[in-house]
Amino acid sequence: MGSSSGLVDWRGRPVDTKKHGGVRASIFIHAMVLLSNAANIANIMNMVSYLRGTMHMGVGEASTTASNFFAALQMFSIPAAFLADSYIKRFYAVLLFGPIEIVGYILLAIQAYTPSLHPPPCSPAAAAANNTCEPVRGANLSLLLLGLYLIPIGDGAARACLPPLGGDQFDPADPDEQRQEASFYNWYTFAVSTGGFVGLVFIVWVQNSKGWGVGFTVCAAFVTLGLLVWAAAFPLYRNQLPTGSPITRILQVCVVAFKKRNVRLPENPSELKQINQDDDANDLEVLPKTDGFRCLEKAAVETGNEAGPWSLCSVTQVEETKIVLRMAPIFAAAILSYIPVPLILTLTVQQGNTMDTRLGAVHISPATLFLIPTVFQMAILIFYDCIIVPPLRRLTGYVGGVTHLQRIGVGFIAAAMATAVAALVETRRKIAANESNLADATTGIPMSVFWLTPQFFLLGIVDVTSFVGLLEFFCSEASMGMKSIGSSIFYCILGVSAWLGSLLIQVTNRVTLLGGDAGGTGWLDGANLNKGKLDRFYGLLCFIEVVALVIYVFLVRRYVYRNDQRVVTHGERKDDTRNGVDVI
Repeated sequence: MGSSSGLVDWRGRPVDTKKHGGVRASIFIHAMVLLSNAANIANIMNMVSYLRGTMHMGVGEASTTASNFFAALQMFSIPAAFLADSYIKRFYAVLLFGPIEIVGYILLAIQAYTPSLHPPPCSPAAAAANNTCEPVRGANLSLLLLGLYLIPIGDGAARACLPPLGGDQFDPADPDEQRQEASFYNWYTFAVSTGGFVGLVFIVWVQNSKGWGVGFTVCAAFVTLGLLVWAAAFPLYRNQLPTGSPITRILQVCVVAFKKRNVRLPENPSELKQINQDDDANDLEVLPKTDGFRCLEKAAVETGNEAGPWSLCSVTQVEETKIVLRMAPIFAAAILSYIPVPLILTLTVQQGNTMDTRLGAVHISPATLFLIPTVFQMAILIFYDCIIVPPLRRLTGYVGGVTHLQRIGVGFIAAAMATAVAALVETRRKIAANESNLADATTGIPMSVFWLTPQFFLLGIVDVTSFVGLLEFFCSEASMGMKSIGSSIFYCILGVSAWLGSLLIQVTNRVTLLGGDAGGTGWLDGANLNKGKLDRFYGLLCFIEVVALVIYVFLVRRYVYRNDQRVVTHGERKDDTRNGVDVI
């Protein structure tokens, strides 16, 4: 038997590390991630085309609906994470919610196939005249939104549960499995990128050339296949038992600590309330007392008048609350640092639309530009995991080569460089437009689209470092009873930063419009980039990223990890059994 204490197989028995978990089980998780992301990333990138072309939505409404769809894909991971950590195993949470995503794609396919369920076709002549194309409305609009938002409900469970489920397949107290766990998150991200590549090449082509009904059907087939492949390995998985509501436990600590705010702390920490085998929560991870947030420790002081969990908490509950409070500033700094990333990606593609897109005799589709950062990310991930990490591991002694927060910081540095490079390239693009007397043109500027390659390359570095680092950080630092919530916190960073990026564009346009001449426009107003001030906006993003980086470094220097990330050697066993602590 292995040492993966607290984990059970599909029958609820303690796991045998020779039969359960490891790389063999993680391969099935990667397969599902690849197939589901092929469908979802394709629709994230191409949904506006469907909303405008088939559903005849206006520019603003289509952009808002597509943005809300992207945000929902991130934010709907929260309820599934809460359910998985509190009441059911992560495996069953994905199995329960996964079919809902398939139903969403089926509804979209039925609507796209059935002419009566979407607006009548609109001729190009009618489209040229404003307000003559009938947009989707009424029951058909409700059906569209129902299909769209069933997808995030189902996919949210996978986003929240698959990363920690993958982490559960490896024992960090075992030297070999510790290294495999560090690689798991790299290959998890590689699976996301590979899925995006397949979706952008194949599914987008199907949607544009074979019809949206066929496209959504293919998406449903991809997700179904991924769910079946993943579920087929259920006898192999190591499963973490649910430990009750972590949110309730945290609220209990806050309430009890407030009630006992006038109580004195004992000089001997052993006098504080501890978890024991008689407690109902005997599957909880036992967390040792740490320094800081001493006011919360009063919740664990026994006065003799306690009656129930809302009167007395354990040290483990207090420490679980401390973990969340320590991660909160990193969460906020990461949101601020991630704001420029989706903006650069979106705006870079718009730059590419105006440039020379020829590659020899072939013209590159603007949508294909998304493949450039995807390919870079896939190549860099393989190079990083296979070439960079091993010597770094020997040099630093950290299993991942560097710590999680150092890896995230490298990504934020790359993001700052990407914004600076993007500003320089945009300045060069506008000069080329003016020199060619094409300032009023929206396409055909004699400057190769491959000038955008450096900023795409830097964005690939951001994903390899910050994306993977943040996911691994929140999954590993969260307590065993909050692993899924830790994963959902990461996806919340992506959703909130994307929303704040949209807000930043609106605020920038209003401020620059007010500061300009009467009748002027904001930096990003209008359809012609040559008339705007995108180069200045990139400069603003660079400034924001530098400020965010300074804040991040300040917070990181004061952060104390709860887990030891150093390499475990053969013959060495940690005093604790999992994640640096005892499990009972």
